[in-house]
Amino acid sequence: MSIVRRLWDQPLLLLPLPPLFWAGNLVLGRALADTFPPVSLAVGRWLVALACLAPFVLGALSAQRQALFRARWIVLACGAFGIAGYNALGYLALQSAPAASVAFLNSTLPLMVPLAAFALGVERVSARTLAGIAISFVGVAWIVARGEPASLSRLGIGGGEPLVLLAVANYAVYSVLLRRRPADLDPLLFLAATMVAGLFVLLPFWIWELARGAEIPTAPGPLVAVLYIGVFASLLAFVIWNRCVATLGPSVTGASFHLVALFTAVLAFLLLGEPVRPFHLVGAALILCGFGLAASSGRPSPSRAAGALKP
Repeated sequence: MSIVRRLWDQPLLLLPLPPLFWAGNLVLGRALADTFPPVSLAVGRWLVALACLAPFVLGALSAQRQALFRARWIVLACGAFGIAGYNALGYLALQSAPAASVAFLNSTLPLMVPLAAFALGVERVSARTLAGIAISFVGVAWIVARGEPASLSRLGIGGGEPLVLLAVANYAVYSVLLRRRPADLDPLLFLAATMVAGLFVLLPFWIWELARGAEIPTAPGPLVAVLYIGVFASLLAFVIWNRCVATLGPSVTGASFHLVALFTAVLAFLLLGEPVRPFHLVGAALILCGFGLAASSGRPSPSRAAGALKP
C-alpha cells in the first residue's frame, strides 16, 4: 500500500498508465469491431467498471448525497461527454474508419484540450506545453505516414473519421470539466456518478441498437475483453486520469495522450506480431521528447495542487 500511496502522490509517474490501458482498449476495440455492437460495448465496459467501483462508494453516497445533488449538472455533463459520447462514438467510428485515420485523428486530443480549456476559461496554456504537444504530434504523424509525409494527403475524410473528431472533442470537454468538480465531493463517488449519468445517456441508443437486431456475443473471448476494458481502460484509467487532471492540469495531462499511439504500436508488435519499422522508432522518439517537454511544465506547486479541485 505504501508503494501505491507513493505513486498516487507523484502524478507524473502515473501519467503514462491511462494511455497504456487505452492502447489495450484500442487493440481490443479493433478486434471486436466486426462482432460486438458499438453501443453495447460501451455499455458493457461501464457496467463492469461501475460494478467494481460501487462497493467503495456506497458508504460515501449517504454522507455526500447533498453535495452530489448540488453537482448534478457537472456530473451529467461529464457523464454525457466523457462516459457516453467519447466511447460510443469511438467504437462506432472503428466500424468503418481506417486504422491510420483513427490513430491520426484520435491524437488531436492534446490539441483540443488546450483549446477547450481556453474557450471555457479554465486554464492558460504555457508555450512549453504547446511546444511539447506540437513535437509529439509530429511523431504521431510520422508513424501514421510510415515515414512518408506526402502520404498524409491521401488519408480519407469519409466514413468514420468525422465521428473520431467528434469523439475526441467530447473527451477534451470532459477533461476540462473535471476541474469544476467540487472539492467537497469524494472523487470516486463523483466518478461513479458520472458512470451512472453516462449509462443513462447511452440507454436510449442501446435500446435502439438492440431493436435493430444487434446481438451481444457471449463467447469467452469477447467477455474477457469487456472485463479488461471495464477494469483497466475504464475504471483504473479514469481514476488515474482524473487525478492527473486535478494536479497537473488538463493541458499537460492531455499531452500524454500521444503515448497511446506509441503503446499501441508496441502492443501490436507483441500481441499481433506486427513488425517495428524505422519510422516507428523515429516517431516514438519524437512522441517521447514532446511528452517529456510538455510534462516538465506540469510539476504542481503546493498552492496549485491544493486548489486544483476547486470549482
